[in-house]
Amino acid sequence: MKKQICFIVLTGILLGFATPQFAQENPRDKGLNAINKEVLQGQLEFLASDWTEGRESGTKGEYMASDYIASMFKLYGLTPGGDAEQARFGRGQRPTAGGAATARPEPKRTYFQSFNLVESTPGAVQEMSIITKNGASSKSINFDYQTDFSVNAGQVGIETEVPIVFVGYGLTDEKNGYDDFKGIDVKGKFVIKLNGFPGSKDLNSKTYEKFKPVVPAVDPNAPRQFRPGGFSQYPWATEKGVIGVIEYRPGNDPTTQWAANIPFRYNSDTYEGDVPQNRVRKSMSIMGDKISSGLVSITITDRVLNEILNGTGLDLAAIEKQITETGKPASRELTGKFIHIKTTVDSRIVRVRNVVGVLEGKNKDEIIVIGGHYDHMGKQDGFVYNGADDNGSGTVGVMTIAKAMMATGVQPEKTLVFCAWTAEEKGLLGSKYFVDHPYKDKILCDLNFDMISRNDPGENQDNKIMMNYSNKFAQSKDMVEKFNKDLNMGLEIKFTGSDKPGGGSDHASFANKDIPIYYFMAGMPPEYHKFNDHIELIVWDKFVKIVKLGYLSIYEFSMMPWK
Repeated sequence: MKKQICFIVLTGILLGFATPQFAQENPRDKGLNAINKEVLQGQLEFLASDWTEGRESGTKGEYMASDYIASMFKLYGLTPGGDAEQARFGRGQRPTAGGAATARPEPKRTYFQSFNLVESTPGAVQEMSIITKNGASSKSINFDYQTDFSVNAGQVGIETEVPIVFVGYGLTDEKNGYDDFKGIDVKGKFVIKLNGFPGSKDLNSKTYEKFKPVVPAVDPNAPRQFRPGGFSQYPWATEKGVIGVIEYRPGNDPTTQWAANIPFRYNSDTYEGDVPQNRVRKSMSIMGDKISSGLVSITITDRVLNEILNGTGLDLAAIEKQITETGKPASRELTGKFIHIKTTVDSRIVRVRNVVGVLEGKNKDEIIVIGGHYDHMGKQDGFVYNGADDNGSGTVGVMTIAKAMMATGVQPEKTLVFCAWTAEEKGLLGSKYFVDHPYKDKILCDLNFDMISRNDPGENQDNKIMMNYSNKFAQSKDMVEKFNKDLNMGLEIKFTGSDKPGGGSDHASFANKDIPIYYFMAGMPPEYHKFNDHIELIVWDKFVKIVKLGYLSIYEFSMMPWK
């Protein structure tokens, strides 16, 4: 009897010690403990390696990367959320001679959502003339391709002769009562616009303070990265029926890109040799039953610009100063000035694919999307653009949240759809295709990861990050703030709310459909869109914390009721 009592007492003591430990292992914390540096690094070391060849859309390297992501989704336990594979007859299912055919097997889903893009490059004919008309007289000055101008190719060639209009910065800002298009007819015309925004050339001006972006951005004076596919940087132009756009960038000389010879450059960090590097600009757009855009985007030399302005009395430098001083638009028609364009395009169909994995919730029809683009810039001039931060980091973040959610061991209330987008670098095309062809129609919100592992230039940046969110989804901000504080992460988070968050990442595709979003970004490092965006530069502690914040918020959103 004494032995039995001692055993019961000892068992109770052991259970007393064990109970707090087991209580700590709640489902949410099980998932949280699955996120660490080793998990992120192990995935990123392959995804951003030379084996995936820079992951440019439609290339072998991107297909290898998407196969890898799909295999990780499968390993973590997600079910396929992509297209149905082609059903085939198995053994014993084919129709027999004189007998009825058996039913074709039910097609199974794959992890891939595949679709076609049109890849376009400039064709053999590229002509541009500036025409000045004065009464019955007319003068035409003809310019040479890649001596005085270049054209971003659309899906098809175009020939047109249209008037030219100056539209300031091409900006409509209702909040500040500013509209560059007020009283100006731009439909069916070519427009010239200034680079930047009102006051962007004078950081000490009142106009700059009034119009400055509310989130950190790339220097507006820096050369724009070529972003082929749909000319998404001028959405207003397409909406207003503009034929083409010329953007004035003072001090930006495009002829350095057109040089027919490349001298030997000693110890260059990008290229050494005496063989010209022929990089052909390729644009991509989603294949549809209509031409996606007839918009023409042209880069010109100063002497073309001066020919356009000659006789109009328009001095762009003076106008820019005037807008900065007054904060008021100065758009105008350029009377008597016309542009004639004739271009041809060489195109081909390119097959690309998003990767989609699903953790089915108790509610199968309401979904939460967790996404990031896995494509990058491929290979150029003999260099592999590995894209460790942009956006190997975001892709790995998506995969790791999937791993963490599976580690919880519980089924969420809402269905979680994990997505790796293709063709973000070509104009947000993968995410745009998904929102037009979603896994389920009712998308509650979208979490976007893009460049979540590096710092802005400067000191003391290791704990500074940015989060954009939809104003109608302010609970995302509240939740992230709470977790950052409760877990003592010590992050300094710059929150920016917008009614419809835009920008050059995939959250914009959802926001354009009025789907609530929240979007993390760690910083804009100097290696952005350069070949040396390598894994050894990753700030691992920041990277881990951002993924944990993403996981914790997704866990809560997936478990709570939605109104």
